Amino acid sequence: MQIIDGRKLRGEILADVKKEVAKLSFTPVFCDVLVGNDPASLQYVEMKAKTAEMVGIHFHRAAFPASISTADLIKEIKTLNKIKNMCGIIIQLPLPASIDKQAILDSIDPHLDVDCLGTLASNKFYNDYDSQKDLAYPTALACMALLDSINLDLKGKIIVVLGQGALVGKPVSALLQYRHLTYLAVNSKTENKEHLLKQADIVVSGIGRGKYITGNMIKLGAVLIDAGTSEEVNVPQGVKGSIVGDVDLESVKNIASYVSPVPGGVGPVTVAMLLNNVLKVAKNLKYTK
Repeated sequence: MQIIDGRKLRGEILADVKKEVAKLSFTPVFCDVLVGNDPASLQYVEMKAKTAEMVGIHFHRAAFPASISTADLIKEIKTLNKIKNMCGIIIQLPLPASIDKQAILDSIDPHLDVDCLGTLASNKFYNDYDSQKDLAYPTALACMALLDSINLDLKGKIIVVLGQGALVGKPVSALLQYRHLTYLAVNSKTENKEHLLKQADIVVSGIGRGKYITGNMIKLGAVLIDAGTSEEVNVPQGVKGSIVGDVDLESVKNIASYVSPVPGGVGPVTVAMLLNNVLKVAKNLKYTK
């Protein structure tokens, strides 16, 4: 079994982004809106800020107290939309329960919605997508980039997409469809899902069920793209479990041909694809200036 190294692929994608950003006549701006002071959210924002600056994209800081109202936050985002050279705005999730999440996501200008979570950007992706200039879900793009990195001819392969969630399963299925590839979308209600999994040449999983996929569930030589994350449960009481993926790596190591691990697979590449979306907006902006 070979590990598909997401950190290495992230480095390659970011090197390309940096090269392209340097060719622009202006410095693109990116903003990750933070509400409240959740330590994990703060950590994610800082990591994205550092990565953006590293490739020449200016990171605009926007942090608000957890007590902010939905209406006030919408006003703030509408101001961010108008910042000169703004090329991408995302909302660091989760938001406090008191805030209307969808209303906030929908207040981002759809042309700047680099996470694709607002209604208009999402509709464009599912109904009128042009891979050259339009935005797509970064996690789904990361799954496809990892798959493409092993240079496998995907035509005629049986591809199973496990789970049909908004961030992974549904958009990955759409990207496969846009590339005219045959796939089977499998969810908890699908009949014979064990049989379908066993037939699959490629499995893309985003169900968030720790170590769900074991060696006896897949065919010999299967490629596994693991986009699921959950906390390990079989740990002593009071000990925080580490983050695991949907694939039980130990169990599949003599059966799968390639696996993207968790951590170190889809996650790092997702950040690279997010910044590649920012670059895409900047290039479109360049032509409209």
